[in-house]
Amino acid sequence: MSDPAAAGGEDRVRSVLEAYAAAWQSGDMAAIVARYHDDFTLHYAGANALSGVHAGKMAALAVLADFSRRTGRKLLEIVDVMAGPHRGAVIARERLGQGDAAVEVERVLVYTIADDLLRECWVYDADQTLIDRLVGPA
Repeated sequence: MSDPAAAGGEDRVRSVLEAYAAAWQSGDMAAIVARYHDDFTLHYAGANALSGVHAGKMAALAVLADFSRRTGRKLLEIVDVMAGPHRGAVIARERLGQGDAAVEVERVLVYTIADDLLRECWVYDADQTLIDRLVGPA
C-alpha cells in the first residue's frame, strides 16, 4: 500500500475523495465501483447483520449493496469533503427507510487512499441505534 503523504498528501487525498463524491452524486455506479481498490476494506460499526470488517472489493461491495437493499438508501447531499495528509472524510446526508418511516441521517465516512483509490473506510453514523434497527439483527 502506498503512503498518501509521499504521493501528494492532502491534495492527493482530496482529489480522490472529490472524484468519488462526484461519482456518487451523479449516481454513476461504474465510476463509483472503479474508485475502490481491489483490497478495499469496509468497517461497519454497530450491532446489526452487516456490522464488522469486510475485506476485499467484492465483499465490501456486496455489503454496500445489501445495506442499500435493507435501508432504501438514497444520497441527498454530499455535505463536505475533508482531507489531511493520511486520511480524508466525506460527510453525506442520506435518506433511509421507506415512505412515512423514512428518516434523514448524516454519515461520516473516513477513508485511507492507496494507488489513487479508496483503500479503507470506517463508517460513523450519527444514530447507530437507528442504523441497527433499519438493517436488522445480526
